[in-house]
Amino acid sequence: MNFTNKDICEREKKVLSSIQKLPYCPIAIKNGKGALLYDYDGNEYIDFLSSASSSNIGHGNKEITQAVKNQMDKITQYTIAYFTCEPPVILAEKIINLAPGDNNKKVLYSTNGSESIDAAIKLSKGYTGRNKIISFYGAYHGSTYGSLSISAISLNMRKKIGSLLPDIYHFNYPICIKCPYGKNEAECNLECFEEIKSAFQMYLPADEVAAVFFEPIAGDSGIIVPPRRYVENLYKLCKENNILFVVDEIQQSLGRCGYWFSIEHFNIEPDLIVMGKSCGGGLPLGIVIGKGEIMECLNAPAHAFTLSGNATVCVAALKMIEIFERDNIIEQAKEKGSYLIDKLNHLKDKYPNVIKDVRGLGLSIGVDLPDKLATKKICYQCIKNGLLLISLGENTLRIQPPLIINKTQLDKSIEILENSINDFIKGKISDDAYIFINGW
Repeated sequence: MNFTNKDICEREKKVLSSIQKLPYCPIAIKNGKGALLYDYDGNEYIDFLSSASSSNIGHGNKEITQAVKNQMDKITQYTIAYFTCEPPVILAEKIINLAPGDNNKKVLYSTNGSESIDAAIKLSKGYTGRNKIISFYGAYHGSTYGSLSISAISLNMRKKIGSLLPDIYHFNYPICIKCPYGKNEAECNLECFEEIKSAFQMYLPADEVAAVFFEPIAGDSGIIVPPRRYVENLYKLCKENNILFVVDEIQQSLGRCGYWFSIEHFNIEPDLIVMGKSCGGGLPLGIVIGKGEIMECLNAPAHAFTLSGNATVCVAALKMIEIFERDNIIEQAKEKGSYLIDKLNHLKDKYPNVIKDVRGLGLSIGVDLPDKLATKKICYQCIKNGLLLISLGENTLRIQPPLIINKTQLDKSIEILENSINDFIKGKISDDAYIFINGW
């Protein structure tokens, strides 16, 4: 029987809880190849989402498929909590070698980014003997109780579930394009940074703060790139007060921003790095990388999961890294990102009343539109015409294609986006957009 998108979506409503959904359009993905996706109605899409930045390698990679099959023919998994096997060891060695700074590090596996944030919270408190955590407004660190406690992006994530972790303090992230102090770059005195320093003087004892959890690029806040001097000052403040500097690389690592890790743009070695999403080569994997003494501060089984770091997912991750290194994928991502940002800035110059801002690093790009309604309509029209993407916040298009996307596909994507903008200007986009496009 040939099922349609409508068939699959209607069946889903009957059996899957809606609380795990942020639906955009009634599309059911059937298969993919590279940077292309195909639905059950036979439509083709250029993927500008990469499954929420979890498919940096793209879709249907035959080498990863074969590597996974070869491993599963031997054994799919056998928990490393009690025994061991080679793939998670090789992957840990490889990740440590890729991470910024020296190699006096260790790896802790989970099954996703949220669990890894929880691990980093535990490690931060255990190592420092302190209980307070600093995070930022607009941060999205995950959906487990710990990661949710330090997130501050969605009211629906917190309603009706009672108390979260105590002693979490949120401050303004340096979102310069929407400065809460009304400053431009020339006038900026890092007022948002001074907030934290003032808190240390007035109500938040610095010697009780275990860690600052920081996104080097604030993904779900709208792909926000902070000023270098802010990051440098924040890192220095942490070092002066023996506070751990923890970076959330769940969305931005493994080439997404033109480096293995987005923190490399700032030439800083964090105390802990948290990974998830794409690090499993398309399969579920979470990782914390940290300095050896921090990673050994708790006693087993302080953070153990039966299936974490299993052989199959580690083999997939290793094959992805091998492909990235062999084919120079990350340097290509940097070049493609510059190419795409140039194209988007050309559209901004051409349609200044529609495109308000273009920003990003590598192939992690945010494009601001006038308001929520315009964003819904343009996003809807792009999807309808074969460009699959979503929006963030009130008015930001999230652009994060697979790193293996080619320039022909990038050019076609820009053409679809421009046509959608013109349709919006001419009032040709259906109000169905308001029904289907939901998101955050």
